[in-house]
Amino acid sequence: MASIPDLYSVLGVPRGASDEDIRRAYRKLARELHPDVNDDPEAERRFKQVTAAYQTLSDPARRRQYDMFGGQAGPDLFPFGDMGDIFDVFFGGGLGGRRTRTRPTRTRRGEDLFIRVELTFEEAAFGVRKEIRADTLEECTRCSGSGCEPGTHLSRCGRCGGTGEIQDVSRSVFGTVMTARPCTRCQGTGEEIAAPCSRCGGEGRTPAERTIPVDIPAGVTDGMELRVSGEGREGRRGGGTGDLYVSVRVAPHPVFERRGQDLVCALPVPMTQAALGAEVQIPTLEGEEAVRIEPGVESGTVIKLRGKGVPHLGRRARGDLFVTVVVETPRPESKEERALLERLAELRGERQQDNGGLIGRLRKLVKP
Repeated sequence: MASIPDLYSVLGVPRGASDEDIRRAYRKLARELHPDVNDDPEAERRFKQVTAAYQTLSDPARRRQYDMFGGQAGPDLFPFGDMGDIFDVFFGGGLGGRRTRTRPTRTRRGEDLFIRVELTFEEAAFGVRKEIRADTLEECTRCSGSGCEPGTHLSRCGRCGGTGEIQDVSRSVFGTVMTARPCTRCQGTGEEIAAPCSRCGGEGRTPAERTIPVDIPAGVTDGMELRVSGEGREGRRGGGTGDLYVSVRVAPHPVFERRGQDLVCALPVPMTQAALGAEVQIPTLEGEEAVRIEPGVESGTVIKLRGKGVPHLGRRARGDLFVTVVVETPRPESKEERALLERLAELRGERQQDNGGLIGRLRKLVKP
């Protein structure tokens, strides 16, 4: 009885991982190991293993069976057929002919595309439609995706004779052992292309550059990943189309800092306006808004503008804008300004040489 490697370890997640953790781990590894971005043969092999592990653990029924039997690949423990396919991915062979093998098909789902998009702060807040240019693969127009030169068709594989398998016979202490493995020439389909299409070389797809409109919803955050179904590469020979994954990167704003759906910023206010009160213009994402500053406002006072933050993702509600008042202390730049400040201090009993009252209040404040 053979056992396959721990599928959770393949994805780098614990056994109690949630479906979202498993999906996130697969996407991360797929981006690193996908043959389109990594031409290392070992990376391709790891990509197949990661995909096989994800296909099992993302399916609730298959995951329960895997967890129940501990990954043992024996047919008595795994009565469902597709565990043998996973065994093939890790060890390159079947289970000694003790199971019925389903012949592969040439139909393949298209690969997913991974693209990063740069957004301004305002675009992330209110949403935007982006035209994304992507290098993809589309159905070959010459052969209509079959991979065969027009006028020709698939023929029986010359290596396996159409069975899709290569059988090996060996002798051991237990007698003659016969094993079967997929034919490498036809990938186990039993058919091969005798005359490949002169345009696509038998691939059935050709490189193409495509502009994909993507609607970015309001309220997205930096680092968020969006999935656009059916906008990846076209499948092989009628297979389903892959998906497009858009990684969002948001540029910082020169004034605002985002905290969840709320925005925060600082508002410098001259000392005279802080003392006398004034109507000031406060910046928002939609433009400036007039707000009344009450006389005697202190530095650190927070003004809340309800509903002036960032929209909640998928909802109509918005966060708030919190503006912190920062009172600017002036430095006298002329004798006249200094005289006015000294006169104000005199009127308020705050002359520099007479600070006994201030010291007294300070001592009272810090007295244990």
